[in-house]
Amino acid sequence: MGFRIAVVGSGAIGSYYGAKLAHAGSDVRFLIRGDLSAVRRDGIFVRGEGENFRVAKINCYNSTKEIGPCDLVIVAVKATSNCDLVDLVPPLLNERTMLLTLQNGLGNDEFLANHFGAERILGGLCFIALNRASRTEIERYAYGHIILGEFSRAAQPRTHEVAAEFNRAGVRCTVVDDLALECWRKLIWNIPFNGLSVLAGGMDTAAIVGDNDLRKAALALMEEVIAAANKCGHALPSDAWHKHIERSEKMGGYKPSTLQDWEAGRPLEIEPIWGEPSRRAIAAGGQMPRTEMIYALLKQLDKARRSR
Repeated sequence: MGFRIAVVGSGAIGSYYGAKLAHAGSDVRFLIRGDLSAVRRDGIFVRGEGENFRVAKINCYNSTKEIGPCDLVIVAVKATSNCDLVDLVPPLLNERTMLLTLQNGLGNDEFLANHFGAERILGGLCFIALNRASRTEIERYAYGHIILGEFSRAAQPRTHEVAAEFNRAGVRCTVVDDLALECWRKLIWNIPFNGLSVLAGGMDTAAIVGDNDLRKAALALMEEVIAAANKCGHALPSDAWHKHIERSEKMGGYKPSTLQDWEAGRPLEIEPIWGEPSRRAIAAGGQMPRTEMIYALLKQLDKARRSR
């Protein structure tokens, strides 16, 4: 079946996956809260190993009321903008609308479930390195896939239908029955690399894995995340960090999303990536002292910058 799709959040993630779907013929409408002129004039360009294409005609709008009800809403705003979704999402809903969050960290699906109903919510974990070079240009590094699941329940027939829509567009998408477990698995990378990239003064992934002290710090954080996940009831093997290190060694000088946000002067996704995991681990009787230190330092940096 074909979906009428809305993309809410047209940064790197939303623009890339929306463009991939549109390029493959899906009915995609983009919410762009700002100047639409460049996208309407030039479309969206995607460049990366194995793909180089342009979607010339982009259906883009600056209000969700103009878009109207859709079958699938892809939520790709930064978690720092979640409060905006309370007003943005309702015009997009019909009785069966699915909300798919592609956001980082923990707590985003719960937020959507609380406001719009748990039965609507799916989650997707994006394992990809992207850079939004301009409003109309997305640069992709040499890999990428989505892990898709339902919020607080096993995969449903619709989960596989959504995955098929992505796969048809050339986006490798696999379905899992335990989305929460996969969220913690992704944090094994996000917590150390996003945090260290900023705190070490603007270090990309190649610099982190190539520096002996930073590599040790990343590994210690990874082990801490794995232990916390297990304490919270999500069984990750003790060597689950290994694939993340291998992946990092291959991606070259990529700037993690938090570093991109920091350099662009945007708010940082501190709560879902460091705050919420720490709180959940402590509530389960565990500890994440290294993660808590990153959490405290990033909050102070962010606060100091905003007070200037």
